Amino acid sequence: MTTPGGAQLLAISDLHIGYPANRAILEELRPGTDEDWLIVAGDVGERSTDIIWALATLKKHFRTVIWMPGNHELWTTPDDPLTLRGEARYLHLVEQLRGLGVITPEDPYPLWEGSTGPVAVCPLFLLYDYTWRDGTPGATTKDEALEYSRELGVVCTDEMFLHPDPLPGIDDWCRARVAYTARRLAALDPSLPTVLANHWPLQRDPTAVLRYPSFALWCGTEWTEDWHLRFHATEVVYGHLHIPRVTYKDDIRFTEVSLGYPREWGARAAGPAKPRLILPGRQGVRR
Repeated sequence: MTTPGGAQLLAISDLHIGYPANRAILEELRPGTDEDWLIVAGDVGERSTDIIWALATLKKHFRTVIWMPGNHELWTTPDDPLTLRGEARYLHLVEQLRGLGVITPEDPYPLWEGSTGPVAVCPLFLLYDYTWRDGTPGATTKDEALEYSRELGVVCTDEMFLHPDPLPGIDDWCRARVAYTARRLAALDPSLPTVLANHWPLQRDPTAVLRYPSFALWCGTEWTEDWHLRFHATEVVYGHLHIPRVTYKDDIRFTEVSLGYPREWGARAAGPAKPRLILPGRQGVRR
């Protein structure tokens, strides 16, 4: 089957479908062609039932759906029937979504047949480790940085609901995920370009525009600053910041693909963000 205009690799994040207006947007999302893929870069919602419903809904319409968690999927909240915490919660979601045919960070990286050849699409799950301390002047340790941010009244809700079990801290979980993921990426053919997709930014520059600079503590890790070069990225996709835009680093495009909360997208003249085109496909190819 061929599709007019060619297939598209699209991406969106931060759907936050606990808000009725955002849930309605998700229900209306449709591909441009029968062959389109959709990267969902985290923060679909908090309740496990909502997360599974949302990905099942998207999978009905898009040929391939690729998901990676954000912090909200990892929250264990009092109103969620799923009481698992930390890694157990994450792995439960992975198994549920695999059952729907959704690709997760634990699966082999799929190859997108782009207009210039194959590209490995790499969903990542890396977390953060409090090392982005540019917004906490004078702080040289995690504890000092967190105390500085608390005094400002800037504390991410993760500190209440995101648990690192069985590890002692989110920074420990982050380091474990970074090491595991780096091994997987290093095993790819070095001649194969990649799309690196993660909920949190891989590079700290985008956090320079945060309204509250100390919030960068919950946004990424210094261990991934050079990953766009180290792992041959042709594009880096991320969300989390709720500041949809395109920037460049080392001539590589970084695309923030978040929808965000209704109060955010409702204030924009353009309205709610649509899925962003990441790469075109090879004309008329059926995957």
